[in-house]
Amino acid sequence: MDRFDAMRVFVRVVEAGSFTKAAQTLHMNRTTVTQLVQQLEARLHLKLLNRTTRKVGVTADGAAYYERIVRLLADLEDVETSLPNALAAPSGVLRVDVPSPFATMILIPALPRFHARYPEIRFDLGASDRKVDLVGENIDCVVRGGAVTDGALIARHIGDLRLGVYAAPAYLAQAGVPVHPDELQDARHRIVRFRWSRSGGGFPYAMHKEGETVQIGGRHILSIDDGNAYLAAGLAGLGVLWLPDYMARVHAEAGRLLPLFEDWRIDPMPLYVAYPPNRHPSKKLRVFIDWMGELMAEHAALAPGPAGS
Repeated sequence: MDRFDAMRVFVRVVEAGSFTKAAQTLHMNRTTVTQLVQQLEARLHLKLLNRTTRKVGVTADGAAYYERIVRLLADLEDVETSLPNALAAPSGVLRVDVPSPFATMILIPALPRFHARYPEIRFDLGASDRKVDLVGENIDCVVRGGAVTDGALIARHIGDLRLGVYAAPAYLAQAGVPVHPDELQDARHRIVRFRWSRSGGGFPYAMHKEGETVQIGGRHILSIDDGNAYLAAGLAGLGVLWLPDYMARVHAEAGRLLPLFEDWRIDPMPLYVAYPPNRHPSKKLRVFIDWMGELMAEHAALAPGPAGS
């Protein structure tokens, strides 16, 4: 038995809560995973896990051992990455989950530059707006807009997304062009509601102008939890949208979306990279987070200024 392999497997089983899930994320056979944990228990003369037909739970001894092992494995990686010749360049698979529009419009087009700088890093990329179990799914980090409310995660602010209000010409021809945001509360108007999967609620769209602040809800006939589908609904004329500039720009330039309330200011949406606190940031994760900060600074410099600037 390789002791460190067994330790890593044990940590994954605890975090995943299942031998099967641990085996899947480690790309190993379930039998091998089970045997490595059993060999580790035999070596320590301790029962580390309680096994039932439904789930795997950690014992008191196992919980104490887990806390020590997580720190030990993090220290080991630090030692390896600090050596001048060993792993001089960050390498390995980086598992990242980002919102689907952000993936297609910002991250993926920029990845060739990241790969040119860090050719040994490979990505396992999830593009979704769903709530992700970083520990259970063995994901290194997520990129998310809006406040990170999960106190169990470490979040680094990497930028702010400017927001605007838009609607399709066909929608405005049918419902009329609103002059004041309060008009969106009228019966003739409707919005497309974006449903945050982590809370089920919608984004609180506060708008400001000359000391006046309005909070817009509005009627909707469609609620969506995916950014690309949300954009498609607006383009189809199903209602008014609140969009980051990067999502709206090409459609506004082509006349497929028209901006509304351009003399009003909308609070920007903060963007974060978040990762679990019990995962010591690897070298590949650290360089990715730094690069994301650079990418968002570049994106902000290219974006049009806010109304009234």
